[in-house]
Amino acid sequence: MSGSETRAQRQLQCARDLFHYLAGRLNSPLSIRLWDGSVIALSEDHSSEYEIHLRSPAVLGRLIRKPGAETLLRLYASGMIDYSGGSIVSLIETARVRNSRRKMRGIPWKLLIRVVRNFLTERGADSSFENAFHGDETGLDRKKEDNRDYIQFHYDVGNEFYRLFLDPEMVYSCGYFRDWSETLAQAQLNKLEMICRKLQLKPGEKLLDIGCGWGALICYAAKNYGVHAHGITLSDEQKEFAEEKIRRLGLQDRVTVALCDYSDVEGQYDKISSIGMVEHVGIDNMSAYMHKVAGLLRDRGMFLNHGITRPAKKTRKAFRRMNAERRLLARYIFPGGELDHLGHMIECMESRGFDVHDVEGWRDHYSLTCRHWCERLEASRDAAIREIGEEKYRLWVLYLAGCVFALGDGGARIYQTVATRHAGRGLSGMPPTREHLYNTDSEMNRAA
Repeated sequence: MSGSETRAQRQLQCARDLFHYLAGRLNSPLSIRLWDGSVIALSEDHSSEYEIHLRSPAVLGRLIRKPGAETLLRLYASGMIDYSGGSIVSLIETARVRNSRRKMRGIPWKLLIRVVRNFLTERGADSSFENAFHGDETGLDRKKEDNRDYIQFHYDVGNEFYRLFLDPEMVYSCGYFRDWSETLAQAQLNKLEMICRKLQLKPGEKLLDIGCGWGALICYAAKNYGVHAHGITLSDEQKEFAEEKIRRLGLQDRVTVALCDYSDVEGQYDKISSIGMVEHVGIDNMSAYMHKVAGLLRDRGMFLNHGITRPAKKTRKAFRRMNAERRLLARYIFPGGELDHLGHMIECMESRGFDVHDVEGWRDHYSLTCRHWCERLEASRDAAIREIGEEKYRLWVLYLAGCVFALGDGGARIYQTVATRHAGRGLSGMPPTREHLYNTDSEMNRAA
């Protein structure tokens, strides 16, 4: 028997012993498929179809040398770790074991030594990894000119890619489910309608949509509520898509879109929406952002801010600390993104002359939206890989799955905040109830 065969056999037996030990601790309804095709169930009464595939002994070598979230992400993105049996969201749901980290501690030292001895120097072929943002992904020291680079890294991966998992209107923000069984397409139409109702849009009003995406809201508001809508974006592909949609719907006289940073917008508007935009602003720029929005609104004009947040912590220092998961998100998916907490956003709004009337949490809605997106993207795997490559496809699937659980567990949240700008004292002019949001009679404000 050759030395290499002896080493290979030792590695396989060591891996089997390790996972058999962990099975007794975790009792998880999953299986591990090793690089030789052998399968170890992680529970005694294993009946699940879910398997985690380890393609090479180098997987364990890398995890020993550099344990952590980034190593796992890179191993999955490169295909050295894979899964089968269902969607990634359902796999994670199945894999979650209560107190799993605590249960994995205390591996017998003899077994631990064997694992280290057999895998520490096993490096395998290091695959190239190019889908990272090259620059300061944190955005903490951002300059104005960085904003476009951040936006284009995330959004200009191709309109055809986004078509694969978004709804027909190409709405890339939280849907609004009147019933949890509604389709994604219906939930996004519900959301567009709800935003228009919250802003109490009326024919002839001027609406500004900051971060307009592919133009869904500006077109919907102009078509259904008769407003003159202007959208801004920093994404070339979004602008091109929105302009084509405006022409197709014959809305050129009422809808415009521009490639523009929010700080460069001029004019005065009756209503302003900011949907999924505030996450790109940065906490240190939040007050200036609200000041800019206030300056674009007429007195008693309405502002709807729709944004993802994180729960506040006991201290500002603790809240601003960038953990490994957030840094990975910034490096590979969302450079320059920073989630504020709701209290600070409202503080910045009020300090800039806004009167806050309504705050509504949509966390459950967004978790379900992300589940739809993730499952739709997985269902279009081959087409997605043709568009953006397998490595980036895997990063995106993992990102969307992570959003499902971050929002579902409460680590991330999302709120719609409605406010009016007040240049002086006096009543707000808001309706006495929220009846206009749900009463079909409110459709009297719609365009004929």
